[in-house]
Amino acid sequence: MGRLQGKVAIVTGASRGIGQAIAELFAQEGAKLVCAARTVKEGDHPFAGSLTRTVERIRQRGGEAMAVAADVSLEADCLTLAERARAAYGPIDILVNNAALNYYIPTAAYPTHRWVRAFAVNVHGPFMLSKAVLPDMIARRAGAIVNISSGAAIGPGRGPYADLTAHGGVMYGASKAALERFTQGLAQEMAQHGGIAVTAVSPSRVVPTPGTIHHKLVSGPDDPKGEPPELMARAVLLLASEPAAKVNGRVTYSQQILKEFGWIAEAHGRGVDTAGSGYSQI
Repeated sequence: MGRLQGKVAIVTGASRGIGQAIAELFAQEGAKLVCAARTVKEGDHPFAGSLTRTVERIRQRGGEAMAVAADVSLEADCLTLAERARAAYGPIDILVNNAALNYYIPTAAYPTHRWVRAFAVNVHGPFMLSKAVLPDMIARRAGAIVNISSGAAIGPGRGPYADLTAHGGVMYGASKAALERFTQGLAQEMAQHGGIAVTAVSPSRVVPTPGTIHHKLVSGPDDPKGEPPELMARAVLLLASEPAAKVNGRVTYSQQILKEFGWIAEAHGRGVDTAGSGYSQI
């Protein structure tokens, strides 16, 4: 029997990359998957990957999954996503807030409408979806919300700066730092309900996905500086299935948490070789 046998899980951004890997692993572990994203079928997005493909891959392996097109920056879509999940499978046990948006533009040139939209996806979406599923979890005093953060939440520190390049990552880093603060705040609020765990996890190393390869954060799928998406998927599985008393409020990194719980023998990257964000240290 899998670690998530009979659980109902929503995974956003499940059309490709880390979200796809999480959805497929959860299905292998027995969960009923509600896969959400804006890309429904191949060709809807410049990058390969779609909800249709993810759901088909899950079903081909004997898993249970459905696709729901959703823009998590819109509250109506978040509420519809939760309602359709309940209608199909029942109360929601697990929410993985993986969907994210970024434009690599220096702040001085950043279009305000893009900044606001990216924050809506990266921060407001997790809030609205969490709010939508919490009644199910509070009623049963059980559940898990896992927020996908990023090493970008670690700022450059104070000056003087040796690197004077504007890399265009300010918005993304700021939104992920906000997501980590939201994670620990919600975790503290949920502690009164016993079995609800609210956590955040980032990759210890850059995960080669269509997006990170496109933006040249890694050279390709086999870049030795990266880590496979399966490691992030396993870290999310751990956080979604371990007792809340062990993980609630954790802001952590994929390889760090996997090694801590004995799921891997060796670990490298953020949280292991270098310090994580401030929220990961408290």
